[in-house]
Amino acid sequence: MAARRTALDAAPCASPDRFRELMSAFPTGVGVITAFRADGRPVGMTCSSICSVSLEPPTLLVALRNASPTLAAVLESSVFSLNFLHEGAREVAKLFASGDADRFDQVDWRDDGTCGGPHLVRAAHARADCRAVRHERVGDHTVVYGEVAATRAGPGGGRPEAIRPEAIRPLLYGQRRYATWPAA
Repeated sequence: MAARRTALDAAPCASPDRFRELMSAFPTGVGVITAFRADGRPVGMTCSSICSVSLEPPTLLVALRNASPTLAAVLESSVFSLNFLHEGAREVAKLFASGDADRFDQVDWRDDGTCGGPHLVRAAHARADCRAVRHERVGDHTVVYGEVAATRAGPGGGRPEAIRPEAIRPLLYGQRRYATWPAA
């Protein structure tokens, strides 16, 4: 059976501005993807293109700009960390979205030797250490699939059982602004 043809088949793609406007209508959580360069220096970037993919094995995906030094480090090392930011970390989200070369000098971070990348100990309420198991270039971004090797919850790497879920208010991004998860 032949596929149904429509005028949409020949239509040009939406402009980047129109697409950005559409996606701003979809609020999402805010994370910072971190990794280490081959010389040991930390790199990281704010990312809201994060999605769970599979439970078996536990896998997520992140979409990173092709020109990003963070992407280069992730692909070179094959590991990274995802730091989900909490409501008090708006400035950290802005810092890691900027081009500031000294961003890691302005935040508390930790590497205990088992991390995929630096853990943002005061800014993140949950973290995942991932193995980059696959990647695919799509336009101006690369989708990286991360198999989750370890998770940690709570500021400073606290034990998940010590954190009251109602006390965690994730940082959100939508309509081109930051917001906080509503109080219960």
